[in-house]
Amino acid sequence: MSNEGREDNSTEKQKLPFWKTMLSVMQASFGVQSKKNKERDFANGSVKGFIAAAIIFTFLFVMTLVVVVSTVLP
Repeated sequence: MSNEGREDNSTEKQKLPFWKTMLSVMQASFGVQSKKNKERDFANGSVKGFIAAAIIFTFLFVMTLVVVVSTVLP
């Protein structure tokens, strides 16, 4: 039983909060993510979390470009 308790605690500590996942996606998309963060993400990140963060980031990035271009070009 003591081993099960350790596994549960280590699993809870390893989860990345969504804001850190989003930050990692932003850094990776611009190519400025550190090796330390990349290794942390591969070890502790959730695929579903990264997919959701990437979709949200892509949508916001495209909408920002649309707004900027439509403002500059009347």
